Amino acid sequence: MKAIIPVAGAGTKLRPHTYTQPKALIPLAGKTILSIIVDQLKEAGITDFIFIIGYLGEKIKDYVQLNYPELNTHFITQNERQGTGHAIEITQEIVGEDEVLIVLGDTIAEFDIAEMINTPYSVLAVKRVDDPRNFGVAEIAEDGFITKVIEKPAIPKSNMALVGIYKVKETTILFECLHKIQDSKLRSYDEFSLTDALECMIQRGASFKAMKVTNWFDCGKKESLIESNAILLKKFGSSVEESSHHKNSVFIPPVSIGKGCIIGNSVIGPNVTIGDNTTINHAIIKDSIIGAYSNLYEIVLNNSLIGSDAEVKGVSRNLNIGDNTAIDLGGGTK
Repeated sequence: MKAIIPVAGAGTKLRPHTYTQPKALIPLAGKTILSIIVDQLKEAGITDFIFIIGYLGEKIKDYVQLNYPELNTHFITQNERQGTGHAIEITQEIVGEDEVLIVLGDTIAEFDIAEMINTPYSVLAVKRVDDPRNFGVAEIAEDGFITKVIEKPAIPKSNMALVGIYKVKETTILFECLHKIQDSKLRSYDEFSLTDALECMIQRGASFKAMKVTNWFDCGKKESLIESNAILLKKFGSSVEESSHHKNSVFIPPVSIGKGCIIGNSVIGPNVTIGDNTTINHAIIKDSIIGAYSNLYEIVLNNSLIGSDAEVKGVSRNLNIGDNTAIDLGGGTK
């Protein structure tokens, strides 16, 4: 079985951070979004990975090759962002006829991977949501098989959303359907949708079981990313790297402090992730994510997302600052 992870998106909802950093590499609970996904699949025994890269793709490639040298990895560039259907279609030559487990690059969920892999049918992961109109939606029969999937329906007939995790056994039919929707120019919201290809497969007789995930963490927007960080910190527990230095400071768990951090005269936590080699002095920070190689002085932060290589000095309550930014709240932005 091969794992396919599409990470070619520009992450527009998380700008300014994603101007210089792929969304998949944003720190989360002491890891990155991508490492949480890869570690989960690796623990299930999957060693063959296909990463679909695009915007800032070299950073994804460098990160994977540095942190996962033991994996068999392939990198395919999606030069034109035409949707997830197009992204999966360009992997055909590498996939061949192997079964695939597709996990979208911003999808973190808790589910029984072994059960999904061992199920003798194709499987779509689902989660009940209050408003399914912004998701792919699955209509499910009483026997647990999916009868129909539709992308972002205006009038949903089900509140079971597709969370972005798909096990496909019939890859030959999958690629035939992906070719079909592109040849016929069948687009949903101006993109070639994987959901439309899955519906094509169902119409051709492929059987998909629905699997409900326990938790589904939204990594698409600043507010939901910070909330997911808090939940995952509680799950993984606090971690403070031994190479970090702290003086006259208090950590209120759960927190994750990266390598080489220097923290002085500060109160950190709860629910704070700090990237490697960041310096913080005279600060109070809670419910926030701070990138690597940043410098923060005389600051009060709450529910904030600070990118890598940022410098912040002053007093604030709520910030959303991208990479390579210098801010003096008494003097303006550089």
